[in-house]
Amino acid sequence: MSGSAHSTVLSGARVVLPTGTVTRGRVIVEGERIAGSAPEGARTVDLSGHWIVPGFVDMHNHGGGGASFTSGTAEEVLKGVRTHREHGTTTLVASTVTGDLDALARRAGLLAELTQQGEIAGIHFEGPFINPCRKGAHKEDLLRDPDPAEVRKLVDAAHGAARMVTLATELPGGLASVRLLAEQGVIAAIGHTDATYEQTRAAIDAGATVATHLFNAMPGLAHREPGPIAALLEDERITVELINDGTHLHPAALELAFHHAGAHRVALITDAMDAAGFGDGTYHLGPLEVEVKDGVARLVEGGSIAGSTLTLDTAFKRSVTVDELPVESVVQAISANPAKLIGLYEEIGSLEPGKYADLVVLDAAFDVKGVMRRGEWIVNPAV
Repeated sequence: MSGSAHSTVLSGARVVLPTGTVTRGRVIVEGERIAGSAPEGARTVDLSGHWIVPGFVDMHNHGGGGASFTSGTAEEVLKGVRTHREHGTTTLVASTVTGDLDALARRAGLLAELTQQGEIAGIHFEGPFINPCRKGAHKEDLLRDPDPAEVRKLVDAAHGAARMVTLATELPGGLASVRLLAEQGVIAAIGHTDATYEQTRAAIDAGATVATHLFNAMPGLAHREPGPIAALLEDERITVELINDGTHLHPAALELAFHHAGAHRVALITDAMDAAGFGDGTYHLGPLEVEVKDGVARLVEGGSIAGSTLTLDTAFKRSVTVDELPVESVVQAISANPAKLIGLYEEIGSLEPGKYADLVVLDAAFDVKGVMRRGEWIVNPAV
């Protein structure tokens, strides 16, 4: 099958639904959407021995396929989006990195147009409102305190496409900015932070709902100074992002987060930069030079980890095979939870009639064999 079909039945696979896994299930695709029943004569594709899971939803992604969402042209952004789609990410929020405020506002305009066209699902501003001592791969002289007026400038520049802003909420203006974002319906995410346990709790009470790549770019968990990690893990109002690439997190840290927060409060993300799906070499993340060696991205100056080269199919496979998490829990963390957070769960994030036919076909080893987005094969399992 190529392109969109009027009616297709995908049969024989293990189908992961919100209620559990059906061992020999079927998914009926009618045009762009999942249907409840199939008309006579519908084409059947036998996917016995495979899994069918919802399309992956990445709410934190800076690029891929050699293209940067922070600096590339619209066509380059689309190249990066296509790269991630081929790896099962049917919905993607484009993340920026720290830059000049006016330049970020202009960038927001371009990404807002792609959001309106349905190519991306919105914008995540990571920086410049972060703590210099936890800056990671952000240029220090461009960092600034989270002045609510400046936060509002970026949100307004996104013309309704702003989905999330990462803030060091302990900085001056942090709590006021969190309240502003909550009022605007934009996710306030705590990250690149040096906050104490108490300061983090205050930010959650002010309206923060996401932990940006938990464990990374924040103080570690200590027995007398539990810091942000304990506050973020214990609070039911927080969803924690995790980068499961084998570099950013020790498997024990991932297990701790899943065990303590529960699968319903985890969002698996890539934090990918333009090398994702492209290979080793020298790249730029915003204004900073990055060297990718053996799939690990680090700043040329200082050696900090600079995003990842991860794609969500690799995160899915690793979560199931290395970390031995239940497939249903991984589906929740990689599809349903991020879809809910960005306000799109009525359309995506699970395999239910009426939703878009966004799905991934995996073989028994959890490698991608098919990707469908809105009823159209991006990777055709029949080829």
